[in-house]
Amino acid sequence: MNIHEYQAKEVLKEYGVPLLKGGVAYTPEEAEKVAATIGGSLWVIKAQIHAGGRGKAGGVKLARSLSEVAQVSSQILGRNLVTHQTGPQGKQVHKVYVEEGCQIEREFYCALMVDRSSQKVTLLYSAQGGMDIEELAERDPAAINKITINPVTGFLPFHGRLIAEGLKLKPQLYQTVYHFFKGLYLAFVEKDAFLIEVNPLVLTHDERLIALDAKMSFDSNALFRHPEIMKYRDLTEEDPTEIEASKYDLSFIKLDGNIGCLVNGAGLAMATLDIIRLHGAMPANFLDVGGGASQEKVTAAFRIILKDPKVKAILINIFGGIMKCDIIAQGVIAASKEVGLKVPVVVRLEGTNVELGRKLLQESGLNIIAAHDLNDAAQKVVACLKEA
Repeated sequence: MNIHEYQAKEVLKEYGVPLLKGGVAYTPEEAEKVAATIGGSLWVIKAQIHAGGRGKAGGVKLARSLSEVAQVSSQILGRNLVTHQTGPQGKQVHKVYVEEGCQIEREFYCALMVDRSSQKVTLLYSAQGGMDIEELAERDPAAINKITINPVTGFLPFHGRLIAEGLKLKPQLYQTVYHFFKGLYLAFVEKDAFLIEVNPLVLTHDERLIALDAKMSFDSNALFRHPEIMKYRDLTEEDPTEIEASKYDLSFIKLDGNIGCLVNGAGLAMATLDIIRLHGAMPANFLDVGGGASQEKVTAAFRIILKDPKVKAILINIFGGIMKCDIIAQGVIAASKEVGLKVPVVVRLEGTNVELGRKLLQESGLNIIAAHDLNDAAQKVVACLKEA
């Protein structure tokens, strides 16, 4: 689950990470009031969407008077912001974060994430930060430094020293660096985060180290332990279909193709997407109904797929273990009768109660094409597109 910058900063504040004063606003008038409360003569107005690249897209602007704060906010609020992370459709801005300005001496980059190869938390940092960090990573990978942190010992003083040296900071700032990054690390571990990214991390003229921006995402499987994080969920930033799928505990991600996929098991789902692409077509979704899905859950999954007007054919790929093939068949039949099946469906069933499942589908009278194996299923569903 992703959260907004202002929410990420609320989390980091709990761990003593230095931040600037700021507040969220939903209207230009609110933005002006926030700026007045902050005080000063320079403010930064930032679009709040779940995507990076806001600065380059015009979603981060400066204001040097209260009237300019309202003016700039009115230009950003309601705007459809298109960045390299939103895709061409962009995201609409519903709120802005108004933050005090500061005098920046230097900009850095840092991020915390899980390195699955080492099964440890990895900290990335660079003496160069800002809007062009992606280009820097491609152009000069050596400019991005990496530290792997042992989960038993956690973040230690020598880690802070290594980072300070890598950022080319004065020795008198080593303790500041240690406490800053220890706060980031504790927030990452204790909140079950997937990612914490601070870009830019800045050193001000008066030698303060400040998280000028913050991005955080969390392990959805651990959110039951964090009701304080769940309250940050913003449904306006999520696809409506994915929201509906989450109500039924379905793993669903909308994609750009036209072949709907209903699969049990994440690995099998990934293989299904791959083989569709191998045969020259594009999947419309990733949908894993799980190993122990009920008929109700399967019916909901099938209904969600059929809601997508781009779907021209459906591939059902089930390997029945805990999930019985006849349950899948019953769910498909029920959903088809409920919403009206107007596209061809290719079904590959194997495993528990497979013969019963095949019989139910065969006798249903629906437009269903049986497949012997996954490759056969992919060929047949792609052929259906060509015939449409």
